[in-house]
Amino acid sequence: MVIVDTSVWIDFFNGKENEYVYKLENLKEKDIDIFITGIIVTEILSGFKEERDIKLTTELLKNLPVVNPVYPETYIKAASIYQTGRKKGITVRKIVDCLIAQITIENNLLLLHKDEDFNQIASFTELKIY
Repeated sequence: MVIVDTSVWIDFFNGKENEYVYKLENLKEKDIDIFITGIIVTEILSGFKEERDIKLTTELLKNLPVVNPVYPETYIKAASIYQTGRKKGITVRKIVDCLIAQITIENNLLLLHKDEDFNQIASFTELKIY
């Protein structure tokens, strides 16, 4: 069971061919559960310009199982990820990545991504990378 980050979905929807898109396609072919979370949906849909593309993508995303943050615990732990990284000399560039990482951790999922911040987060947390 895998959460697929926005960084991979963007390449997928733009028709790019790379190892991350191949991994996503492989997950789909093997019928492995692909999860999404609200912030990833927001990031994906905010990148489209055409209403038709937004509607088609929305329908696809609505069919994926959703994992959500738990208030306030998930947010507090996400902030802790950021603070722990800073203490270790690692600055996560996008705080939302800490939130996605925490949602992934607390749901015991793997994360498929193409964003170096997640590799850094995984170096000092329980985040598992697909």
